[in-house]
Amino acid sequence: MPHYLLNQFSDALANATQRLNFISASGKKIIGYFCTYTPIEIIHACGFLPIRVLAGSGIADKASARAPDFICPSMRLSLEKALNGQFDFLAGIVQGYSCDAACGMVNIWKNIFNDRIFHSIPIPYNDTVESEAYYRSAIFELINVLEGSGSSFSQPSLQNSLDTYAHIRKLQLDLYHRRYAGALSLSASELMTVVDAGFLMPPEQYLFMLNKFVNQLPWGPDGKNEGCPVLITGSLIENAGILDIIEAAGGRIVADDLCNGFRQMYPPQGEGKTPMERVIDRYANRFPCPARARAIDRSRRIGELIKLSGARGVIFVLEKFCTPHLADYPILAEELKNNGISSLMIEMDETWNMEAQLKTRLESFFEMLEI
Repeated sequence: MPHYLLNQFSDALANATQRLNFISASGKKIIGYFCTYTPIEIIHACGFLPIRVLAGSGIADKASARAPDFICPSMRLSLEKALNGQFDFLAGIVQGYSCDAACGMVNIWKNIFNDRIFHSIPIPYNDTVESEAYYRSAIFELINVLEGSGSSFSQPSLQNSLDTYAHIRKLQLDLYHRRYAGALSLSASELMTVVDAGFLMPPEQYLFMLNKFVNQLPWGPDGKNEGCPVLITGSLIENAGILDIIEAAGGRIVADDLCNGFRQMYPPQGEGKTPMERVIDRYANRFPCPARARAIDRSRRIGELIKLSGARGVIFVLEKFCTPHLADYPILAEELKNNGISSLMIEMDETWNMEAQLKTRLESFFEMLEI
């Protein structure tokens, strides 16, 4: 695979802050979001640029005085970056109500940066007529908040936003289906780089780049089809290097159930007669995270991915203090065991630097799976 095809995405990630500061300075308002349950199509249709707040790795010094130590590293480090001025380009935060830590963090940001837009939008747990009506009213409340900041909303603009993001997700899923077929010439970390770049770019620009990339990417494993096939599940992986560590130890990641992976792209679009109905349907029925679904339901979904991809084991990559995922883990591990699937749990801190500790555990796990 020509390196320049992938470099454009790694460059987009490396230069994201500079690019977003330029976009903000040019007059475009940027709205951040923590969770992919946030209806970004609505934000985009109102004329804002939605970008995901990614924290990366590091040490949360300043954030310790503002946020408790028992919340996940992603939330603490995102606040650390904000306190250091690295999110000054944001006009505000809109958060789809998922886990308590992310929603509580919105209030902490609001207390510190009180001249910006902050809004939490509830997400329905059930796909019922009542839930749909409730979510519809919540969406219109969000639209009113955004319009109060000088934006404008229309049904044609929403349809355009729906089409753009659906096209992006379909192209990303095409890469995933190639991986299931053993015909993707990308490592797991390279695939994550391609996907993550989309969180930090104008969707129109990212779509153009992604479409060209998918069409030019050679069909075939390109030497990346070796190792024991495994599925990775967890929350948000902030350092793709952990995937390289897993594959260097003898694994081959063939599928994922990750917040910045499959969960945020499936399904690519919702169903319904109107644009608003399609928004509501997608977010009510998207691939669930543990903050929005019972563990036993997630077990069935993960089982389907295992069958689709041919994974022989599951690795849980969980952030420290990520309560929803940690609470689900015992149930999921037991269900996997009952179905003949072995699993391994890795808990990461904010440094994402545990290579020396992981190597032996991973190698032993893959040796067991190969017996």
